[in-house]
Amino acid sequence: MGAAKKNLKATKKFEKKHLRGVLDKRKETAKIKQRHQIKDKKKARRAKDADFYKGPEKDGQNGAAEKSNGAPASRKVGEMSVDDFFQGGFQDIIDGQVAKPRKRKRGEPAADAGEDSASSVNEQPVASDSDDEDDGDEADEDIGMSKEAMDALAEKDPEFHRFLKENDPEALDFDQDADLAEVDELSAGEEESEVEEEEKKKEKKKRKKTKAVATDEDKEGTAAEDNRLTRATVDKWSKALVDKKSLRAARQVVLAFRCAAHVNEDAGAEKQGHEQPRWTIDSPDVFNGIVVLALKEIPAVMNHHLPVKESAAGRVYVQTESNKFKTLSMLLKSFTSSVMHLLGTLSDEKTVKLTLSSLTPVLPYLLSFKKLVRALTKAVVNFWAQPASSETTRITAFLVLRRLVVIGDKGIREGALKATYQGLVQGCRVTNHTTMQGINLMKNSAAELWGIDASVGYTTAFTLIRQLAIHLRNSIVHNKNESFRMVYNWQFTHSLDFWSCVLAQHCSPLKEAEAGKESQLRLLIYPLVQVTLGAMRLMPTALYFPLRFHLVRSLLRTCRATSTYIPLASPLLEVLSSAEMRKPPKASTLRPLDFAVAYKTTKAHLGTRVYQDGVGDQVVELLGEHMLLWAKSIAFPELALPITIQLKRWLKQARDRQTGNRNAKLASQLTLLAHKLEANASFIQDSRAKVDFAPRDRAQVAAFLADLDVASTPLGAYVLGQRRARAEREAVLEEARREDERKRREEEGRGEGEDEGEDEHQS
Repeated sequence: MGAAKKNLKATKKFEKKHLRGVLDKRKETAKIKQRHQIKDKKKARRAKDADFYKGPEKDGQNGAAEKSNGAPASRKVGEMSVDDFFQGGFQDIIDGQVAKPRKRKRGEPAADAGEDSASSVNEQPVASDSDDEDDGDEADEDIGMSKEAMDALAEKDPEFHRFLKENDPEALDFDQDADLAEVDELSAGEEESEVEEEEKKKEKKKRKKTKAVATDEDKEGTAAEDNRLTRATVDKWSKALVDKKSLRAARQVVLAFRCAAHVNEDAGAEKQGHEQPRWTIDSPDVFNGIVVLALKEIPAVMNHHLPVKESAAGRVYVQTESNKFKTLSMLLKSFTSSVMHLLGTLSDEKTVKLTLSSLTPVLPYLLSFKKLVRALTKAVVNFWAQPASSETTRITAFLVLRRLVVIGDKGIREGALKATYQGLVQGCRVTNHTTMQGINLMKNSAAELWGIDASVGYTTAFTLIRQLAIHLRNSIVHNKNESFRMVYNWQFTHSLDFWSCVLAQHCSPLKEAEAGKESQLRLLIYPLVQVTLGAMRLMPTALYFPLRFHLVRSLLRTCRATSTYIPLASPLLEVLSSAEMRKPPKASTLRPLDFAVAYKTTKAHLGTRVYQDGVGDQVVELLGEHMLLWAKSIAFPELALPITIQLKRWLKQARDRQTGNRNAKLASQLTLLAHKLEANASFIQDSRAKVDFAPRDRAQVAAFLADLDVASTPLGAYVLGQRRARAEREAVLEEARREDERKRREEEGRGEGEDEGEDEHQS
């Protein structure tokens, strides 16, 4: 006991005085270890990129780069051991820092006068072999003072700012395009190498003579005249981009494209007294020209100066560590932001398609900018899921999303998949004959994305199906009046149907045979089936029979594609056993309910003959389709026996003169279905009587009647005939709907014309 008390006191004393310090020390150690791991990963990635682009370095190059004392010419601290550092490695680091001073940021005070002149040359963002004093002449013209630098000057030295404002106001005119000015410096060396030496000398002399005069004329001329964009200027830029891949012209095109994308906002800002835009666009022809030029040529110019390399596995590589990429990143961000803003203002289908298509080539350059990628994904998904979007627009937007998922890392893929699912759920809020085709296109296209990366697809699918299960559980636990509406709506129904599309597309035996292994998504079949069965039994009333039929069709798709047996006969026989289908129907003049675009019926339809006939058609169709999947199974007689007994029992009760259903049409349909089930069971019994293998021989059981066409079975011939008849009826109804829609539009147009004529007559 004494030893235990002593240990207890020691523990309390340690917790009181030393525990916090020990925990803090552990946290600091963990942070340091994490930083070292991040550095090692970056170093390995850079080495991998260098090997990919340049190949392994030769021993001769390494030997030539070494100094006389055997140490490398320039080495990083992370690449040195402790002994190398104290033996003189720190001198190499100091020499490297002197030779390569840091870049002076825009708006930062200039270096001291005592600095070496050579270091000021190295401070340029991008060095070029052909740069000369011509760059110095144009530096003041191209690189302006940014607004952030002007605001910082006003805060740090208000007296000097006031002095400049009174004596030299032009010095405070910030350049709204300063973020793209470095592109001109990058293009200087590339463009001047293509010009002859004599032309450069003549151009220098001419510029020196006319510089003062041009400056005076610019001050005297009006800003509106200088900033007006003309067709000739656009054509000049187009020639420079196509022929020379000029970055200077690309910068001007991006600036003009940004003004075109914000043309309406710029006009409003000018009226309110804000700064004037770089370019003024007042011609539709010029607007169309600059937009088309930017969308077509800017991606080509980027690919020319920064080629994208793609591996056999689909990975893309861009030299993000190069100075050229750092300089062009501002141009790339400005172009992408302008494209996203322009998408929100376009209505023409061809222009929208061109704008979306221009994003695909620049996606590899955007992978480093996570925030921009998220905004871009959201903008593209908006067009893909918008009910008003045409089929062409949806497909173009989907191709952009697919390319992003293919080349992106796991984080980008997960974000794109979740954004796609969210867009799908929002886009299917309204379901009718007009939007149903677009919703089906979204489901089928989005299902493809979940098969690109199996691990990310499984993780996101599991999380989102779990959310559906939580919604269902909350509706069951919180048994309030309106709690079931969390589940009984179009969005929940389409979500379950979408996941059945995903599993049907990626868990089929053919797909798994091509991949050589079983799909990870197959593990989600059971939870999805459980959630779907629970949803259809949440409200077992006749009002929501249409929703039950929708969910049964979803499970039928999963069952058909994955060869998984799902007991669907029970929820269909529950419909026949309901009070709605046992009572004799009432006569009614209501139109038949369209089960394809309804998840619940109206109260006026309940108990009527037209609704009972429609429900009967759905039950017969779905029971036949369900049993057709197992029409060639060696166990079909055992599967069909309980269904046949239930159908005959219902038919016997329906013939009762007092309490029977007395619906001759429904009774004849169910009688024919029961007869076909019995005939198919007899056919299977005759066929399996000839086999000589036991049920334990799984391979032989699976191969039973595998070569037989399902149409040759009694049930198959009946179901396929019913399927053709329904397709013909649906085609006639669709043609009638289109004719009614055409007449309605003509009447609306005629009515608008009459209203305009009356207004003109009164005026």
